[in-house]
Amino acid sequence: MAESPFASRGASRIWAHFWMVLGVILVVFPVYYVFIASTHSTQTILRPPLPLLPGPEGLANYGDALSGGIGQIGGVSLWRLLGNTTLIAVGIAVGKIVISMASAYAIVFFRFPLRMVCFWLIFITLMLPVEVRIQPTYKVMVDLGLIDTYPGLILPLIASATATLLFRQFFMTIPDELLEAARVDGAGPWRFFRDILWPLSLTNVAAIFVIQFIYGWTQYLWPLLVTNSNEMNTIVIALKKMISFADAETPWNLVMVTSVLAILPPILVVVLMQRWFVKGLVETEK
Repeated sequence: MAESPFASRGASRIWAHFWMVLGVILVVFPVYYVFIASTHSTQTILRPPLPLLPGPEGLANYGDALSGGIGQIGGVSLWRLLGNTTLIAVGIAVGKIVISMASAYAIVFFRFPLRMVCFWLIFITLMLPVEVRIQPTYKVMVDLGLIDTYPGLILPLIASATATLLFRQFFMTIPDELLEAARVDGAGPWRFFRDILWPLSLTNVAAIFVIQFIYGWTQYLWPLLVTNSNEMNTIVIALKKMISFADAETPWNLVMVTSVLAILPPILVVVLMQRWFVKGLVETEK
C-alpha cells in the first residue's frame, strides 16, 4: 500500500520542527547559562556543576555591577561603558548608512566618467579587512590627534562596501518611470532622493542598521588600539580586562552580569526591528 502524501508531509514537518527546536536550544542555552551564572556567587560558579536555576545573589550582583562595584577596569562605571559602546555602535551604523547610500545613489543615478571603476574599487575593498589596514589607519589617527576620541573610534569603520552593494542592488530595482516622473515634476536630485528614494529605502536602511549596529557593538581590535584611557573603553574591552589569569582572582559573578548586560542591547535592536530587518533583506534580494 502506497504511503499517504499527508503522512509524509506530517513526518517532514515534525523533523523540521525537531531540528529547529534543537537549533534554538543550541543557540539559546549558552545565553541562559550566562544569565544563571550571573545570579550566583563566584564560589558557586567555580564549584561545578552550576545549578540550572537562578540563584539568590542575582539582585546583589546586578546592583553591585551597576553601582560601580567592578574594580578591574579602573573604576569606570558600567553605565559609562555601555554608553561608550552604544555611541560607537550607533555612530558606525549611521555613518555606514549615510556614506553607502550616497555612494550607491551616485553610482546608479548619475552618469560620470569611470563610474563603474569607482564601484569596483569600492567593491574590491571587501578583500581588505580592518586587520590589513590597521597600521596605516592607526598612523592617520595619531597624526590627526584622534586617539582616545569618539571620532577616532568611529570614522575609520564607517565605510562599507557591503552596504554600498546592497543599496546599489536595491536602487537598480527602482522603476525608470519614477525617475522620469520626478524629472517631469521638476524635482532635482536632492528632492528625488528625499521624497521618493528615501521612503522606498526605509526597510533596507533598517536591515543594514541592525547588521552594522551589531558589527559596531562587537568591535574589539580597533577600540583596543585607539584607546588608552579606561574612560573610553567599550563593554567588550572591559570584559577582557575583568578576567584575570587566575580564576580565583576573577569576579566571575560580575563578569557574567556584565556579559548579560552586553548582550541585551543587540538583542533588543534585533527584536524591535525584526519585521523591518527581514523585510529589508527580502526586498534587497529582489
